Amino acid sequence: MILVADSGSSKTDWLLSIPDGKPLEFKSAGLNPYFLTEKDIVRILKDQIPDLIAHAHHITEIYFFGAGCSSPDRHEILSNALSVLFTKAFISVDSDLLASAYATCGREKGFCCILGTGSNISFFDGENIHDGQHGLGYVLGDEGSGTSFGKTLITDFLYGNMPEDIEHLFDEEYHLTKEIVIKKVYQTPAANAYLASFTKFVNKIRATDYARNLLNKCFGEFVETNIKTYPQHHKYKCHFVGSLAYIFADELKTVCEKEGVIVGKIIKQPIYDLLEFIIKRPA
Repeated sequence: MILVADSGSSKTDWLLSIPDGKPLEFKSAGLNPYFLTEKDIVRILKDQIPDLIAHAHHITEIYFFGAGCSSPDRHEILSNALSVLFTKAFISVDSDLLASAYATCGREKGFCCILGTGSNISFFDGENIHDGQHGLGYVLGDEGSGTSFGKTLITDFLYGNMPEDIEHLFDEEYHLTKEIVIKKVYQTPAANAYLASFTKFVNKIRATDYARNLLNKCFGEFVETNIKTYPQHHKYKCHFVGSLAYIFADELKTVCEKEGVIVGKIIKQPIYDLLEFIIKRPA
């Protein structure tokens, strides 16, 4: 059996191939090795996907792609944690960018962007991804991501910069105070996921001028700081992966087309296309 995982900072999608059957789906919390130790990851998997672990003795290959998995030391954290539970499997760990490139570009050249809890971009040459200067995380980067939307919403609310009707809806929904925000952002784990959780409010007020301006601003920042830094950005298709890109696909396309960006696939999650790519890959 082959097990494929695609992990962001908020959640992990797992897909287990079954001989002559439909793949089995599982979900767990995000497994970002920048925020979690090996012990944390083992505990999360035991607690959240015991039904998957029950198949451990039959799983021969694991391909894990995740946020925060772009360096060898982070690879090792995930690999060591998975090897504790899946003792008979060959384990490969790589970045979520490569997963998205496989799922969208296949074997063709193109750009692959992630717009979910965080954001990132890479150029795929048909075989390998070429990391740029992006992917700086939610403190220094993550333009156009769920965290950027959350930061903008919260600061607008706390600074009194929201239109009155939007401010009333936001207050009614979240009952936020400065003290609550400070504690959540600076004193508790996974602040990026907390900030990204406010994206659903943008969808709720999507038809308002405030939301439209926010979407244009945040997506525009991503195009300007990520896509347009590549001199050849107008030559190849730019694919997008992630819940944010998928939900707000129309607004994203509008911003991209205005900036001369050729939009390719926009998919919510790469896991299904990813498993198919891995199964069909050359031996």
